[in-house]
Amino acid sequence: MSTESTRPLLLPQNRKLRHLRGIFLRNLTFSRPRGRTIDDASLNKSPAKLESLREANQLHHTLSSENLRPPAGRRRSTNLANASPLVRQKRIEEAFDAKLADGFFTLHVQGEGEDDPIYISEIAERSANFNFRFFELSELDASIARSPLVTVKVWTKRQGKWTLLLQDDIDLRALNWLGSLDHVHFPPNSLIFHMVDGIYSLELSKKYPPPKQTTPLPSSSYNALMRLATLDNSIQDALATRDAVAKQINDMLEREPKNELPEAQDRLAITNKYLAAQRRAVATARKKNQDLKASIAARRAAIAEGRALQEKAARDVENATEQLAQSKDLAARTKEHIHGQRRRICEDLLRIYNIVPVPLSPPLTFQICGTPLPNTVYDSTLKSAGEDALSGALGYVAQLTDALQYYLSVPLPYPITPFGSRSTIRDDISLLSDPQPIFPLYVPRGGSAAQFRFEYGWFLLNKDIEALCASQGLKVVDIRHTLPNLKYLLYVCSAGTDEVPERKRGGVRGLWAGRLKSLGVASAAGDGDASSLGGGSSRRGSDASDAAAATPHRQREELQKGVQRANGDAVLGGQPPVPFNDRETKLTLRTKGLRENAAR
Repeated sequence: MSTESTRPLLLPQNRKLRHLRGIFLRNLTFSRPRGRTIDDASLNKSPAKLESLREANQLHHTLSSENLRPPAGRRRSTNLANASPLVRQKRIEEAFDAKLADGFFTLHVQGEGEDDPIYISEIAERSANFNFRFFELSELDASIARSPLVTVKVWTKRQGKWTLLLQDDIDLRALNWLGSLDHVHFPPNSLIFHMVDGIYSLELSKKYPPPKQTTPLPSSSYNALMRLATLDNSIQDALATRDAVAKQINDMLEREPKNELPEAQDRLAITNKYLAAQRRAVATARKKNQDLKASIAARRAAIAEGRALQEKAARDVENATEQLAQSKDLAARTKEHIHGQRRRICEDLLRIYNIVPVPLSPPLTFQICGTPLPNTVYDSTLKSAGEDALSGALGYVAQLTDALQYYLSVPLPYPITPFGSRSTIRDDISLLSDPQPIFPLYVPRGGSAAQFRFEYGWFLLNKDIEALCASQGLKVVDIRHTLPNLKYLLYVCSAGTDEVPERKRGGVRGLWAGRLKSLGVASAAGDGDASSLGGGSSRRGSDASDAAAATPHRQREELQKGVQRANGDAVLGGQPPVPFNDRETKLTLRTKGLRENAAR
């Protein structure tokens, strides 16, 4: 197709339907065209005026030209400045719906069953100018392909409904040549036809130059044209014969009985395939069902076990809740008892290690057990103090500080080894150049290095006392005041408004071994264990004595058996009463709370 040619190539009488290649639609419009209104001024001023007035079917009355008043201004409905976005969107959609639509066209040939189209185009969506696809009609029947007449029906869809918009009976011989679509103003609902030689329209036309005057060229002769026509008739007869034979064959095939065996075999194969697939699906579903049942059973067992554990935990919580108040009361009483025992122990320690001011001495100068201990200040008191007295006082302080760490349950940062006037203290925290971490708490005999070690050991002792005070919430003003800080600590630990609990009677069980042996404990043992209680053949520090000391529970049981046997002998033969009896036993060797010092 040549759309750029400047003139048509086909003569009007030669345009046939087989030359049509495509159809376009321009300026889709749904409103009906209105006629032009005229007034009296536009009428002809000739004697034929009355005759023209009688032609009412061509005139449309309007306002008189004498009424020059301008028409009243119409209310504008296009002002959307104050409208909401929803209203604007709705107005815009309505405007587009009034101009756009979906559409397609059909071609019909007159006299060949107009109701049945020979071509149906594709559906173009939402447009006002439709460019439908090109088509080929040369393969149709000769009676159709050679026809110059065609009916074009344009169908549009609006609001979900298809309607016939346009129906034109077109004679291809009456089309006007356009050549191009550029710079052309098309009227509403204008059809454009694409022929093999260019673009044509029914309403518009375009001037094109006349053909050039050339010498006529010889064409085909009459005999050649007749032979061509005869050949075309033969081809058409052959095509008609082919169609007739095909129709006869189809009729014969329809009259013959159908052989349904191959079709049945195909259906059987397909059915077997579907059956196998369904069997596999059923097996898979059964396996999945079994897995789900097993999973559900396992979950039920887990749920039952969890519920049992929850019930047990609930019972434990209930029992613990019942005992919680008792446990709290017991803990409170135990705490009060511990506090009371600590008060009693601190009073005893304050009484044993008597810390009192030194008479006729500067303030904050105290003595312990009658031995004065100056503060860690280089004054006249420290210079006048004797070395043995100073070492002894530091030994008392070391022993008292070491005992307080056990009674107050506060570990000392610097461990103390109490050994009278030769006590020492160990520093495992500081990074010192000295390879010996043990420092003396007695006045050494040596040079400045020994004096420094002694002063550093005294400083560590003061730090231990400060740690004990900090555990009781006391703030030490000056750690160099050794005895004042220690006495302050004992005063605070022994202070209280409640009554101090009494001391329980007791004694060292090893001292009762001889008495228990006389009561029959050794004879009750029978296997030589009693000798370990009374000394026997084992000596101190031997393996036998260590084994005996490592079995206190067994010794306690033997002690109870011996006591019971002694009670029985006392009832029968008048033997001495049970030991540790508060009424008759007068032994009051009190060592409870002091076993740490005794062990050292």
